[in-house]
Amino acid sequence: MLTAQDKALLEKKGISEEQLLSQLNQFKTGFPFLRLAGAASVEKGIKQPTDDERRAALADWDRYTAEGHTVVKFVPASGAASRMFKDLFAYLDQAPEAEPSDFVKKFLGHVADAAFYPDLNATCKTLHGKDIAALLAEGRGQDVVAALLKNEGLGYGQKPKGVLKFHKYPEGNRTPVEEHLVEGALYAKDQDGNVNVHFTVSAEHTDLFAKLVEEKKAALEQQFGAKFHVSYSVQKPSTDTVAANPDGTPFRNADGSLLFRPGGHGALIENLGDIDADVVFVKNIDNVVPDSLKDETVENKKLLAGLLVETQAKIFGYLKQLDEGRYTMDQLREMLQFVQKTLCCKNPETKMLEDTEMAIYLRSKLNRPIRVCGMVRNVGEAGGGPFLAYNADGTISPQILESTQIDVADPEKKAMFEQGTHFNPVDLVIATKDYKGQRFDLKKFVDPQTGFISSKSKDGKPLKALELPGLWNGAMSDWNTIFVEVPLATFNPVKTVNDLFREQHQS
Repeated sequence: MLTAQDKALLEKKGISEEQLLSQLNQFKTGFPFLRLAGAASVEKGIKQPTDDERRAALADWDRYTAEGHTVVKFVPASGAASRMFKDLFAYLDQAPEAEPSDFVKKFLGHVADAAFYPDLNATCKTLHGKDIAALLAEGRGQDVVAALLKNEGLGYGQKPKGVLKFHKYPEGNRTPVEEHLVEGALYAKDQDGNVNVHFTVSAEHTDLFAKLVEEKKAALEQQFGAKFHVSYSVQKPSTDTVAANPDGTPFRNADGSLLFRPGGHGALIENLGDIDADVVFVKNIDNVVPDSLKDETVENKKLLAGLLVETQAKIFGYLKQLDEGRYTMDQLREMLQFVQKTLCCKNPETKMLEDTEMAIYLRSKLNRPIRVCGMVRNVGEAGGGPFLAYNADGTISPQILESTQIDVADPEKKAMFEQGTHFNPVDLVIATKDYKGQRFDLKKFVDPQTGFISSKSKDGKPLKALELPGLWNGAMSDWNTIFVEVPLATFNPVKTVNDLFREQHQS
């Protein structure tokens, strides 16, 4: 039974009672595993461009950006960096005489190599009257770590990754926000020098991002010959999901109110749908490298974008033919070959279709948002991977799946999962408009059955949390998808603070 307080909260968030009941029902029914046709590979489903194809795609992208199209770089950057410092927070909870973990020893042994070292050193002098070297010599590593993480120091434990200093430069050390601006200038600049970058941020961090950008963009504009246009958005309250008790009933706070939680990065499909652009680059906030290593990243981003606009041009031509009704059966067969071989979308029933039915089927598969996804060879990194999976209509198409979507208790499905040769580094270039220039309603292309349920706690009480279909997983389930192999060198995320000591972040 919903109380007046519940109804007022739902109205404030923009969530209907029907949505609430549907979410609560989802806790009872769970989510089905996806039916797999197999892991995608270079033999089936992942494109390995030839040298000629690379050159053509790069040229096509340069030509496209010179034609006046709108390009946006979209960077999911919500949330604090607390998980990046999990081991350091644990160290602060230890007794001073306790032995630090190997992780902490590595951090303290390499801290002088960090881009934030000058700031941290100055902070230690202010707080303790001694520099880092002196504090470490006295065995006061916890004071150094506290100066980094706590608000009386640099406050890195509460700040978002985007504003932390990652890389060293003679002219001034850079944060991921700055590195993404630079990347945008190198592959997403239009003929007039404009670079559009959009960050999704937590509401409490918006001012922090905006202040940093205003401080840094003029110097970067001069250095890279660009004019940056930076925008921000937050996850919409209407995409929050209700929490449940272990028995599936609504979880309530101490004051009796319903507990809602952010619905995960899948909620950003609505933010993405609000972007008015011809092409959008999507890349996570922490996957950046210094300028000395950017060439390979930039070339492969242009490659993906070139392949996207080539594919889009082909699709738009086909759709125009279909809508005008000027096609032969041979041309329909050509379109079907394109859908099956280029888009890797298979339908066992197409042999039974007459020409009119075939045209309707082809239009339904061609008239969709498009994404070209970079995939890297699997070297044991955690993350989702590229698969060929069955859709609700019986067709098979490329999908990016997480392990939670795969029934690993089934030996056959577990073998498919373990045989995967590539994983998803979140390196996407997408197009969200139809051939008439109208934006697709991206919510219509989400598979609602691809969310998942996780176990959390609040105030010491266990609860179930509902995650929406992931942004590059189920939220893009019904998109046209092309997987392309890209070098591992293009994937350099910073998941823990010690990742900053890898050579890729020290160049």
